[in-house]
This record gives sequence, C-alpha cells and structure tokens, in this order.
Amino acid sequence: MRTNRALAVSAVAFAAVGLAAPTAAAWDNPSNITAMPSVIARGGQLSVTVDGCPQGGSMTSTAFPQARLSPVSGNNETSKGTATINSSANPGSYDITVHCSGKTLTKPQAFTVIGGVRGGLGGSSSTGATPTDIAIGGGLVGLALIGGGVFWMRRRSENKI
Repeated sequence: MRTNRALAVSAVAFAAVGLAAPTAAAWDNPSNITAMPSVIARGGQLSVTVDGCPQGGSMTSTAFPQARLSPVSGNNETSKGTATINSSANPGSYDITVHCSGKTLTKPQAFTVIGGVRGGLGGSSSTGATPTDIAIGGGLVGLALIGGGVFWMRRRSENKI
C-alpha cells in the first residue's frame, strides 16, 4: 500500500515537472507582440510590448527604422520599445519583426499607417476654385440680381396705382 502511494506521488510530481518544462522554455521565446495604437499617422510614436523577452532586443518594420526593446522593470518576462513611423511611410498595414534572446517572431499586420493630416487648410484643397465652381457661383449671383430687379420693378409699379 505504501509503494502505491509513493508511486502515485512520484507520478504526479513527474507530470507536474513535465507540464511545467515546456511553459518555462516558452518564456525564452518572444510572443504576444502588441502595438499601440493599432492605427497611427505618419510621424507618430508607436509603442510595442513583447512578452517572453526578458533581456530586451530589437524590433523592425518597413514603416520605421530598427528600434530597441528594453526590459520592463517589475516584469521579468516583458520588454517594451517605442518607434517613430517614417514620414514617408505609405498608408496600409505593416508587420513587426522582433529579435529577442536569439529568436525571431513576426506579427503580420500589427498596425496600420494612415495618411497624414493637412493641418491648417480646414480640409480644403490647395488648388482653389475650378472653372465649374466659378460658373455656378456667377450664375447664382446673376439669378439673384435678376430676381431682385424683377421684385423691385413690381413693387415700383404697385406704388403708382
């Protein structure tokens, strides 16, 4: 009976160690790349957090130059970094590749770059009025003048009666 208990306890211990070993080994591999914000304008600051990267590393993308990942204090398994999106980056989705502890992980479509804002123009274009715009505006002003003249002439004839 004692040998059965001893065998059962040792089997449970081996199973616990066997299940914990892959989990411990997984912490040495970068995982769970998070980019914030997920939608960003050109020239903006992108913050990237990587789990399973205890000693820091680097990150790259076609939207920004290589940036450094530094370990987060208080969390032994996470690293964080900041990258500035190139002002020449085309709008669209971009991947992030992380190099950490000799391992590489790529997160496809990790963030989206949107076109820059044309500040100071109020949303208007810099080309000005088109010939069609001028024709429409001139026609409306002409109709207003004709309508005002007709109204004035009718009022004037009513006063003579």
